[in-house]
This record gives sequence, structure tokens and C-alpha cells, in this order.
Amino acid sequence: MWLLLAFLSAALLGFYDTCKKQSLKGNAVLPVLFLNTVFCSLVFLPFILLSITAPDVLSGTLFEMPVAGWEEHRWIVLKAFIVLSSWILGYFAMKHLPLTLVGPINATRPVMVLLGAMLLFGERLNLYQWVGVTLAIVSLFLLSRSGKREGIDFRHNRWIVLLVMAAVMGAISGLYDKYLMRELSPMLVQSWYNLYQLIIMCPILLLLWYPQRKGSTPFRWRWSIVLISLFLCAADFAYFYALSYEDSLISVVSMIRRGSVVVSFACGALFFREKNLKSKAIDLVLVLIGMFFLYLGTK
Repeated sequence: MWLLLAFLSAALLGFYDTCKKQSLKGNAVLPVLFLNTVFCSLVFLPFILLSITAPDVLSGTLFEMPVAGWEEHRWIVLKAFIVLSSWILGYFAMKHLPLTLVGPINATRPVMVLLGAMLLFGERLNLYQWVGVTLAIVSLFLLSRSGKREGIDFRHNRWIVLLVMAAVMGAISGLYDKYLMRELSPMLVQSWYNLYQLIIMCPILLLLWYPQRKGSTPFRWRWSIVLISLFLCAADFAYFYALSYEDSLISVVSMIRRGSVVVSFACGALFFREKNLKSKAIDLVLVLIGMFFLYLGTK
């Protein structure tokens, strides 16, 4: 079951990246990110209020959320800081880079997560899973190299640097999630970390963007901003519940989630008319083969 949830999360993440790219195109970054935290918080606020005022209503459902004290919430606050750091870096990079390039670079996260999972959690992959991981790594490396044909110098491009930093923070978040899911309820973590992100974003928006708003890229409202939050909430919901299964492997879940590059690639080709699609499409086939071997390895 956790494998199916991981694939569902991957598909939703692909649409999330597409809506994010559309929202950031020629737009101010920090207000878009702030609104994302607002809408994500609004999705989960009713469940937070119900868990406090009428916990029996959610009892026995997927949305059941235990009441927790500061001992648990301090770990969720740390999760919010980690994720928000990755988002800020990634949003700025996404605005200035092609979607068909951002996806493959983000897809390097499972490599980092794999190394971390083996060191921290003692996870071991079987032969099929190793084949899948290897194929995915090779294919994603080839996809990243395709970006050079678009005149992007990886060594001197600051947006590439920000994107790599965002990927590193995302990998740290993935490893931390596995630890959290062993200790806390998925619904508790997802609901509260979104609310904490909103709280953190308020001073960031007021101090960094608002005073400089007239001299920088203006903010434009787009309905795709709402879709960012909806797709993200659904993707994270599936992801956290996948990790809550005792036999789930964070390295495999993270690799499958990076399969979202297939969806974002298709959207980049159809909606944004991006370049070098033929060479990237060949590499994407390797991604799919790698995902299939990961599936075989979990049977």
C-alpha cells in the first residue's frame, strides 16, 4: 500500500511543480510562497480546530489527530524551518530555470536520501531496487546534462546553485520525515508544520519583500497559486501515510516521488513549449524503467 501512495504522491507533485512554474512566471516569488502557506494552512485548520474542540469527530478516521504538547511540536517547528528553507531556494530557482531542467535536478534528492537512509536507518536495498536506483540515477544525470544545450552553465549559474541547495535541504527533510513518522501521527505533522510555515513566512514577507516591492518584480494574482497548495497538500498527505507504514523504505519512497519529473516534463512540453525535448524524452524512458524495477523490488 505504501508503494501505491508513493506513486500517487509523485503524480500530484508533478502537477504541483507545473502550477508553481505558471504562478512564478514573471511574478514576485515571496508573495506566491506566502499565499501557498496561507492556503495550505486553511486546508488543515479545520482539522486542527476539531482535534482540539471535538476530537471524537475525527476518531478512527485517516484525519484523526492526537493533541500534542511542546515536546512534540518543537520537532514539527524544526520540520517547518527545513521545508521552508528548501522552498525559498527552490521557488527562486524555479522562476528562472526551465521546468524540464528543474525536475531532473530535483530528482537527485533520492541519491542523497539513499546515502542518508543507509547510514542513519540501516536500510538495505535488494537487487531489483538497486537496479532501479542505478537506472534512475543514470537517466536523471543525462537529463541534467541536456540543460547545457540551453546555454545554462551549471558552474556559474546562481539559480542552479540555489536549486542544488534546495535539493540538499529537501533530502534532509526526507530523512527527518522518516524519523518523525516513527514518533508522531502523519496528520499531526502535516497540519501543524503548514501552520508554522505560515507564521514563519509573515516576518519574511514583511521585512524582505514589502519594503522593496515597488522596486522589484510586481506581484500578480493567478488562480494557479491556489492549485499549488491543493496539489501539494494532497501529495504530502499520500507521502506521510506511505512513510507511516513500518515496512516502508524512505530511500524508495523518495526515489518514486522524484518520478514526478515525468509529469512535469510533459507539462513543460505541452504548456511552456520548452526545448531539447527529444533527448530528454529518451532519458525519461530510463526513469520509467527504474520505477518499474523499484516496484519489482517491493513485491
